[in-house]
Amino acid sequence: MHLGRSSFWGLATSLLACTTASGTNNSLPAIEIKGNAYFDSESGERFYIRGVAYQPGGSSNLTDPLGDPQICSRDVPVFKDLGLNAVRVYTVDNTQDHTECMQMLADAGIYVILDVNTPDSSISRFDPACSYNADYLQTIFATIDSFAQFSNILGFFAGNEVINDDTNTNTATYVKAVVRDMKKYMRARNYRQIPVGYSAADVTSNVQLAAHYFNCGDDEDARIDMFGVNDYSWCGYSSFQESGYSVKVKDYSNYSVPIFLSEFGCIKTTPRPFTEIGSIYSTQMSSVFSGGLVYEYSMEANNYGLVQIDDGSSVTKLQDFQNSKNQYQDNPNPEGDGNYSQNNNISACPSYQQGTWEANNTLPPMPSAASVFFSMGAGQPMGTGYPTQFRCGDANVSDYFTADATSSSIISSSKSSSSSKSSASSSSFSSSSSSSSHVSSGTTSSKSSSKSKGGALAAAQIPLVFRAMGHIWNYIL
Repeated sequence: MHLGRSSFWGLATSLLACTTASGTNNSLPAIEIKGNAYFDSESGERFYIRGVAYQPGGSSNLTDPLGDPQICSRDVPVFKDLGLNAVRVYTVDNTQDHTECMQMLADAGIYVILDVNTPDSSISRFDPACSYNADYLQTIFATIDSFAQFSNILGFFAGNEVINDDTNTNTATYVKAVVRDMKKYMRARNYRQIPVGYSAADVTSNVQLAAHYFNCGDDEDARIDMFGVNDYSWCGYSSFQESGYSVKVKDYSNYSVPIFLSEFGCIKTTPRPFTEIGSIYSTQMSSVFSGGLVYEYSMEANNYGLVQIDDGSSVTKLQDFQNSKNQYQDNPNPEGDGNYSQNNNISACPSYQQGTWEANNTLPPMPSAASVFFSMGAGQPMGTGYPTQFRCGDANVSDYFTADATSSSIISSSKSSSSSKSSASSSSFSSSSSSSSHVSSGTTSSKSSSKSKGGALAAAQIPLVFRAMGHIWNYIL
């Protein structure tokens, strides 16, 4: 893996902006949104997500599966055998070339739902205001630059389970700001307007509040285009009524954008029979839900895997694989449009209530230093080992560009950027890792990387450590 600041970076980003406007990967038609459902942009048929969560190695052995053609060559045929049309990937390395793997997936008829965060670069549950900074936006914009060209990108997730209990609902304000910034960035760079959404933890007290919050307000850019729920309420041989699925359909019946199960697959009964698939792809749910993704592809420490990875070239298909495959095969999509809703209204914003819902309906402005990315692109991608969560304050955005691409305006704008430090505290010192809820999430790891921008990364480590110690001490007090 090479960092290398190419002297042609400015030219490359300009060419990328031109080519991605129309899309260089045309093997699959883009999926578009109408009302609360997905549709194939060419055939006009309703599209239901039939997918799997895909992050082999988990957070303990973080690997970008879309950056290694050998991994893709091993797994894509297994996806086809399973009958998938989508995978969800939680962490990618934006310094890698993903062309070959994305083409393999497209040739197999498979779309990608991509989380743009990394464990080291995401909105922090502990200090969301500090973590929402220009360096953080650069990392997610660089990931958009890496993937916007592919027509089989179904959507981006701006956050995964950032809200995971009653103590950190204030983080939603900053995630919603990220949704806004991502959508504006894609428009400024002349990219296809790829749907941007949020994947929520199924926290009974606030998951519906989160759904309505992310889908409310007058600013269309700040509203999500899709909503995912990580849901494990159907266990074993349950039913539409017993599992609570019937209640979820009722609760979201008037929601105006597509909803799907961004993770499902309770392991209280093993091997899992996956009988929920029969309801997910039926008219019981099709008027509201647009499919889902089984958690997860590979067997990790949490024991949710469908396959056991043997080595770089082979996997062993477990009984959960066969059971989910059978259910996918036995339960085709509903005929026609599935009774989707075209004209549901956007949600009413939930009111602030201390201890229950503490998200602000007035979003923070984008850090001013990040505005240069709209005109020049994100510049040099920094990879997965680049911590940004405690970089509140000035951002040296000129470091992301080569000398010939750097202008005085970049330097000037970077000096003017600052972000206020949040006074809110959380019950745990953790971040909104891009990894799934069932994989140990990275928080403030300062893992070194050959892709770091010179001494900037090393310089960041000292204040990061002391700041973390201070936060922990204050929490103890």
